[in-house]
Amino acid sequence: MFYSLPCVTMPPDPPALPGNDKEAEADARERLLAAAQDAFAEHGFKGATVRDICRTAGANIASVNYYFGDKEKLYIEAVKRAHVCAGRMDTFPVPPAGTPPVEKLRGFIREMVTRMNTPASPAAMKLMLREMADPGKAAHVVVTEFIQPAAFALRAMLRELLPQLDEQHLLMTGFCIIGQCLYYRQNRPISELIFGKEAIDALDSNAVADHVVRFSLAALGHAVPIGDATSGRKTSARGKK
Repeated sequence: MFYSLPCVTMPPDPPALPGNDKEAEADARERLLAAAQDAFAEHGFKGATVRDICRTAGANIASVNYYFGDKEKLYIEAVKRAHVCAGRMDTFPVPPAGTPPVEKLRGFIREMVTRMNTPASPAAMKLMLREMADPGKAAHVVVTEFIQPAAFALRAMLRELLPQLDEQHLLMTGFCIIGQCLYYRQNRPISELIFGKEAIDALDSNAVADHVVRFSLAALGHAVPIGDATSGRKTSARGKK
C-alpha cells in the first residue's frame, strides 16, 4: 500500500550525527529499532514512549520522526525486525526445475526448521507473539511481506504432491506442517519447564528437521511410517514419487 504525502510536508532536519554519514545514520537507526523492540515487547505500543526509546538508544528525540516518520511506523519496523530475528520466512531458496515434489517439500521443511531454531532474543519473540495475538497494521505488514509468500509456496508444493486433495484439506495439511516447525520456537520456554532445559537443548536443528520431514512425508504417504522406520522394518512407502 502506498501513501501520498502532502507536497507542503517537509522532512525534519536530520539529527546531529558524527559526520552525518551513512554508516552513522545506519547505526543510529539500528539502535532505535533495538530499543523500540525491547520497549514495545515489554510495554506494548501504548505503554512505550518515544522519549524512553530515544533515551535508551542514546538518540535525539527527533530521530524517530527523521528515520521512521512517527511512533506507529517505528512500531511496524520494530515488529518486522523482531520477525527477522525470529527467522524470516520470505526468501526460501527456489528449487531447481525438475526437482521432485517430495524433495521440494523436504527442502522447505528443513529450511523452515533451521530458521525457526535460529537463536532469537526473548524480546523479539515476545513482541512477535504480542502483535500476532492482537493483529494490527504491523501484523498485516509482516504477513504480507514475510509469511504469506512462504505459505503460498508450501501450498503449491502440497498441491503438486497431493493433486487429489481439495483446497480445504490442502489448507489443513499445510497448517499441520507449519505447526510442527513453529512449535519448537514458540513453545520452547514451556517445553523446558516440562522436560528440563538439558533435554530440550539436546534437540539440535538437524535432528528436529529430520524428524519433521520424516513425520510429514509419512503422514502424506510418501515415506515409511515413523514406527516402521525406527524399528528397522522395510515397509515400502505408498505413492512415493
